[in-house]
Amino acid sequence: MTDYPFAMSTALVPLAIFMGLATYPWRAVPLLTPGMHRLPALVQDYLRLVGPAVLAALAAVDTMVVLDAQRHASFHVGFEWLAVGSCIAIVAVRRNLLLGLIVAAGLMAILRATGTAGLP
Repeated sequence: MTDYPFAMSTALVPLAIFMGLATYPWRAVPLLTPGMHRLPALVQDYLRLVGPAVLAALAAVDTMVVLDAQRHASFHVGFEWLAVGSCIAIVAVRRNLLLGLIVAAGLMAILRATGTAGLP
């Protein structure tokens, strides 16, 4: 087993569950609100794309930025970019986000299992 510089803790798992419970109703409002379909098409498109845009921003930061031992951020280019590129290509061609995510996660799992790519 590899020793990591930072120990993992499950202390924040209840907070993550609480935040999910706190934010889910607000994300479900458009689904449950009558008359949502009467909004202008531009507003509907905007509301539909807010979630994926936030997830993309979080994934981009997680892929491009790493922290050193002193917690200073630096730009990172690694195999994660290959996984993100494969996910984007699959989603663009197949229109299937789940398949793209599975391929990207599988690619990174294989690269890390073989020792080709380490943990950032």
